[in-house]
Amino acid sequence: MRIVVAISGASGTTYGVRLVEALKKLGHTVYVVISGPARKVAKYEGVKLPKADFKESEIDAPFASGSNSPDVMIIAPCSLKTLGNVANGTGSGLIGRAAEVMLKERKKLILLVRETPLSLVAIENMARASLAGAVVMPASPGFYAKHKDVSQLVDFMVGKVLDQAGVKHNLYKRWRK
Repeated sequence: MRIVVAISGASGTTYGVRLVEALKKLGHTVYVVISGPARKVAKYEGVKLPKADFKESEIDAPFASGSNSPDVMIIAPCSLKTLGNVANGTGSGLIGRAAEVMLKERKKLILLVRETPLSLVAIENMARASLAGAVVMPASPGFYAKHKDVSQLVDFMVGKVLDQAGVKHNLYKRWRK
């Protein structure tokens, strides 16, 4: 599969990093876009980001056109600013433009929203994005697998994202398996 992973400026940049690692290990073609705010957040969080394939300003990237859209696009983490851009179709920057392409082409767009609590505006933007065709996933890991450390909680959420993307994996223990 051809998959775009966009890392936006919300806390939880480790989700995007782990997602890129897992997808590449599974043999998928991955294009990485990292926003400027994501670079700042990653620095605060002590997370080493993967190499970006395209800059946020490169709105002429191949996947910014419906004639060359990828199979799946995942924004992980998805900041509330990015959620608002997607929900309102602003096409701002490469992340916003590529997300808009995914929606208009009726392709899988997954938003791993990382924020709490949520304002009414954020909730309404989640609803708008969902109604437009995006999959909205709050970064809310399940605890039934009795995780031993934070990396297992990250793998649980990344695994749930991969489930939505239709990517087979074994990142987390499934319920009653």
